[in-house]
Amino acid sequence: MHAGSARRLTRAQARRVAIAAQGFLDPRPAPFAATMRHVQRVVDRVGVVQIDSVNVLTRSHYLPFFSRLGPYDRALVDRARDRAPRRLVEYWAHEASLIPPETWPLLDHRMRVAAETAWGSMRRVLAERPDFVDLVQAEVEARGPMTAREVEAALEHDRPRVRDNWGWNWSEVKQALEYLFWAGRISSVGRTTQFERRYAALAATAPPHLRRAWLERAGPGADPQRFVELVRIAARAHGIGTELCLADYFRLKRVDARPAIQRLEAAGELIPVHVPGWRPAWLHADARIPRRVHAEALLSPFDSLVWQRDRVHDLWDFHYRLEIYTPAHKRVHGYYVLPFLHGDALVARCDLKADRAAGVLRCHAVTWEPHTPPEARPALERQLGAMAEWLGLDHVAVGTRP
Repeated sequence: MHAGSARRLTRAQARRVAIAAQGFLDPRPAPFAATMRHVQRVVDRVGVVQIDSVNVLTRSHYLPFFSRLGPYDRALVDRARDRAPRRLVEYWAHEASLIPPETWPLLDHRMRVAAETAWGSMRRVLAERPDFVDLVQAEVEARGPMTAREVEAALEHDRPRVRDNWGWNWSEVKQALEYLFWAGRISSVGRTTQFERRYAALAATAPPHLRRAWLERAGPGADPQRFVELVRIAARAHGIGTELCLADYFRLKRVDARPAIQRLEAAGELIPVHVPGWRPAWLHADARIPRRVHAEALLSPFDSLVWQRDRVHDLWDFHYRLEIYTPAHKRVHGYYVLPFLHGDALVARCDLKADRAAGVLRCHAVTWEPHTPPEARPALERQLGAMAEWLGLDHVAVGTRP
């Protein structure tokens, strides 16, 4: 693609496309009036909802729905994940993520190479104790859904560790389960309140209309059409994106994403565009290019609008890094920092904590971007108030940082 022959968009237009594609312009229901239809609308928009265990505010997978719907009943997301007909299932998509069941078989390229690409402890238990891995799978299929601790207890009953030459421990159970989950040999039916994954047999979790696709998936070798489908989802969710954006949405290798982009461009689904100061990009053929947008939303650090940090910097001139793992004295903006979207701009960073014991949403600090319009401040107050109400907290306490 040559920049000279590509359609030209301004950075402001590209931002508006991205915001619209991610569902921030869709009408919001009244507070706590959202239904499963609204939850499904968000799922259809974003395609992937990232999971993270940090609970300083609330579990991260609830936040993208709040950002797009306002206050809603979090039990709706639990129900979409945990009860048939399942609208969400868990797998390694972007990172650990919730995805529609239809997307799960598209990720079989990742499952089939689990023995070579899974984390070291998982590969080790597979290499050293393949029979034990098979036994763990059989236990889940016979007794699941089960947490890792429940699998351990079941094995203790069925195969006591005191037997000669048996010898296994809890960490090996967990490693075997995680390998099996990565390899697509078992699935998950959600999490406990302690955020433990509940493992289950594929046959028990696959929706009836997708059961054959789940259980068979693809044959040997990567199916290029799967990459096309994944890039198609990414392109629709982004609205506009570079090769890096479209590959990163499902953590694809760019060598796999590139031919998929070319096929979608040849089919007219992706339109080459040039955005000043940005790499060559593609616009989804169905993407809206609004004349103006006005969105107000606090964004999870793991929200799909902002998880590709180069994209955020290039489109919004907003340098954003997660500082959870940064030593406290070296943090710039705080521990759990949510960007604030106002209009079509990212205008602030808010370091938030739900102090449940005191009933307070603590905004330890707000760091405002230069040239933020004055109307953004009361808009942030409204969003913080809505978040406190959503989390069942009595009021908001706000600090400041220049």
